[in-house]
Amino acid sequence: MLRVNQVKVRTGHSEADLRRQTAFVLRIPEENIRTLRIVRQSVDARKKPAIFYSYSVDVSIKDEDRVLHRFRGKENLVCRAVEAEYRFPTPGSRERKGPAVIVGTGPAGLFCGYFLALHGYRPILLERGRCVEERRRDVETFWETGKLDTASNVQFGEGGAGTFSDGKLNTLVKDRDGRNKAVLETFVKFGAKESICYEAKPHIGTDVLCDVVKRMREEIIRLGGEVRFESRVTNIRVEDGRVRGVVVEGPDAARERTSVERAHSEDEECPVREARDGEEGPGEYIECGQLVLAIGHSARDTFSMLSKRGVPMEAKSFAVGLRVEHPQRMINESQYGTGEPGDLGAAPYKVTAKTGQGRGVYSFCMCPGGYVVNASSEEGRTAVNGMSYSDRGGQNANSAIIVTVTPEDFGSEHPLAGIAFQRRLEERAYAVGGGKIPVQRYGDFRRCVEEAAGGDGGIQKRSQTRGQEGLGDRQESPVKENPTESLAARQGSQAVDSQTESQAARQESQAARQGSQAVDSQTASQESPAAIRQEQRDGRKTCPQAIEAKRRGESSPEPQCRGAWTWADVSRILPEACNEAIVEGMEAFGRQIAGFDSPDACLSGVESRTSSPVRIHRDDHLQSEIRGLYPCGEGAGFAGGIVSAAMDGIRVAEAIAREFAP
Repeated sequence: MLRVNQVKVRTGHSEADLRRQTAFVLRIPEENIRTLRIVRQSVDARKKPAIFYSYSVDVSIKDEDRVLHRFRGKENLVCRAVEAEYRFPTPGSRERKGPAVIVGTGPAGLFCGYFLALHGYRPILLERGRCVEERRRDVETFWETGKLDTASNVQFGEGGAGTFSDGKLNTLVKDRDGRNKAVLETFVKFGAKESICYEAKPHIGTDVLCDVVKRMREEIIRLGGEVRFESRVTNIRVEDGRVRGVVVEGPDAARERTSVERAHSEDEECPVREARDGEEGPGEYIECGQLVLAIGHSARDTFSMLSKRGVPMEAKSFAVGLRVEHPQRMINESQYGTGEPGDLGAAPYKVTAKTGQGRGVYSFCMCPGGYVVNASSEEGRTAVNGMSYSDRGGQNANSAIIVTVTPEDFGSEHPLAGIAFQRRLEERAYAVGGGKIPVQRYGDFRRCVEEAAGGDGGIQKRSQTRGQEGLGDRQESPVKENPTESLAARQGSQAVDSQTESQAARQESQAARQGSQAVDSQTASQESPAAIRQEQRDGRKTCPQAIEAKRRGESSPEPQCRGAWTWADVSRILPEACNEAIVEGMEAFGRQIAGFDSPDACLSGVESRTSSPVRIHRDDHLQSEIRGLYPCGEGAGFAGGIVSAAMDGIRVAEAIAREFAP
């Protein structure tokens, strides 16, 4: 089998065209090709609007040795086909002292559970949210009514946060052991299109991903595993440095316990029982041999519990920013040279820059033909994300424009200080938007940021002199922060479980949010200078370029959001240093993609859940200092997307299998 690279064919081609061009590259008759399989497909747009697909293909042909000799010294073009085949390890012989329990059914937990079940381990998967069918209804209800279910939302529930996203399946993780291929093939097995196995930038789309997740769960159950929803882990039991079990809180514990007893009654004493008084707290106690923590990046109460139980962890860098929207047609023209790219579909992009301050600014989770969605999971706090359906058919392209923040920026050295930092930003976003997604035109956002920086040119001057100033202590805040919370954050001991906040603190926070709610642009007067200034703050189309465009009869792009939105002063959400970095980045990106820094572009916030703000320590055997505890996936700080999280889940399943017998 030979691998042939750089086989270029015009878009809209047929299978016969690809076969013909491959024969041309090899300089052989077309009939000499016995079989042909696409390995990789990418887009070559260097000569737009003439767009080509560039393929790598594996072919079986006559006289392979002779043809390979012809390309000696040109191995980048033609070489032997060698591909890593995934193999699950041979099971170990050590007896397990209870089932493997997996906390979370995002990509990491789902793939860990699937591969363990596939090899006879019959794991128990615990998910605090609901199954994906019910979760979809809960999310749609939230977007339509604003009524948030804190247990079932964009962050929590079967499939994890990535379920309501573009469903991107690319990763920068090296695939020496074939895990990436195994992940993609598993997705195809359960309903994804086959092309994700070879596309350079594969994606599924939220609509298809929901169905894939459901089928994976059904297969885990068929293989003897157990998947339990509305089952939130509230405590872990540790004895002699080893995890022994978990306490689970759920509304249907008795009914679910019966099904678990039935599943395990054949070969072992049922590990599920009521937690004893004074043991680990109220709830259902599940004894386990191995505990996989695939909790996701938003399980803040779980991070708090683990910290109290002495699980070693640390704050880690992540990124925060705003969502930006442009007309998808504009992005298509920039990337492909045409507004209607045909079978290429909506064009993606990726942009990066470094500010004068030295901070990285870059696009993240770019959603072609997508929507900005309200991705909140806590009352009184607003977070946004991007989402595309499989057809990427929306009018706008959106991506997060984000700035890296480090533990030095959080105002504390506590392991959970990054969570406190996120919460402060999300409270500001909630207050600015009055509970809706706050949106502002980029031209007005830039003006607000420049005014705060001291006028035109102030951003550049400040970025050169700011140095390593922290972001946690913004001088001007649109929200009156909870004094108790602020003090705790500075001391490094803020409680991150919103369920345990005092009633007084909640009332004060609510009053602060109501006191700083953004003015509804629909009721603002069009007459007075004060009203005009308010419109500028609130994000209406007031920047000079936008006004002139309106006079010419040109329409501005409107936000494409799932969930209620309102014009608001988005510049009041992030710390000034982040705002300034975003402006610098947008101006730089405008030199890369024409129109990217258009005054009419829409910004919304806050993008605060880009990755976990916490890393749970683990060793070379993928275990915590507490033996039997396996931190896993994005929430534990070891992944950065659907595929990398799924790959990490497989790695943890392998680690368990190498040591223990099924």
